[in-house]
Order: sequence, then structure tokens, then C-alpha cells
Amino acid sequence: MLWGASLGGLELRSEGGEARLRATFPYGAETELAPGRREVIAARAFAERIEAGEDIHLLSGHDYEKPLASRAAGTLTLRDTDTALVLEARIDGGTSWARDFLAAHSAGLIRGLSPGFQVQPGGERIERRGDGLLRTITRAALFELSAVTVPAYPQAQIEARSWASSSLVRQVNMIYANRWR
Repeated sequence: MLWGASLGGLELRSEGGEARLRATFPYGAETELAPGRREVIAARAFAERIEAGEDIHLLSGHDYEKPLASRAAGTLTLRDTDTALVLEARIDGGTSWARDFLAAHSAGLIRGLSPGFQVQPGGERIERRGDGLLRTITRAALFELSAVTVPAYPQAQIEARSWASSSLVRQVNMIYANRWR
């Protein structure tokens, strides 16, 4: 499972104990994960599980014990475009970790978005670039997205706000075998 991404410009508003979160993870944004190691996620690299309607979670800090929303619960919506993965979530402040997340965000401590995924066979290209390497992820199974304090991709943006209510756990076995970072 790999993690990376950042949420800049996170805005949070709530109404009736529920908050709305909107985040954008841009495709094609290159980031340096370590000296000489750069990574980029290609457009629609996460499309397979999204289009299949698979359950994907929004978590606090990549912790499956701290879910904030999920597709199965009807509180997470994902839209995959050629330029970005866009998520919208309803977060109910009824759990201690959701209240902690909302408070930490309000204090400016959590601003990042990080996807948890496994690269699929043949789903990456690694090329030399000067003295370093560039890894391009072209196909990966997205299992979760997490709100984090220190993301790898500073270009991702998240904002949370309250909107009027609208009609808007399965535990995933986290696999670390393909971890590159």
C-alpha cells in the first residue's frame, strides 16, 4: 500500500453536527518523495476500482479504526476525471475520532490528502532522470484516502464546509509488498 498527497486550502464548516469535505487530488503532479526519487500519478490511474463501484474509505491518518466516510455507507462520493480525482464526503461528528479530525483541521493541523493504494501488475514505469528516478503510476487499486498532517503530494487540495443535507466497513487487507517509498 502506498500513501502520498497533500491537501492545501482545507476549509471546514459544519451544520447540525455534520461537515462536508471536498478534496481534489490532481493527476500529473510530480513530487519528490526522497532525494533523487520522484513520483507522479497518471490520469485515471485509480479508475478501475472507482468505476467498478468498489467500497473506498475516507480515513483519519490511514487508520481503518478511524473511518470518516465510505462509499458503502453512502457518505463518500468519488469523481474520476482526466485531470483529478475529486471526493466529496459527509462527516458526522458523532465519533471521537471524527470530532478529533474536525478540531485538528479547525486548528490548521491537518491539511493533507493521501491516497492508500496498491500498484497493479504492469501499472508503473520507472525511468532514470539525471541522477535520480521518476516513477509514474499508471494503474493502481485505490483502497482509501486519508486526511493527514504531512502529505507527500503538496498539490492536492481539500476543503470542508457544511451544505444542506442531501441524499448524499468492509475491512481492506492492507498489502505493503509493493511499497516503493
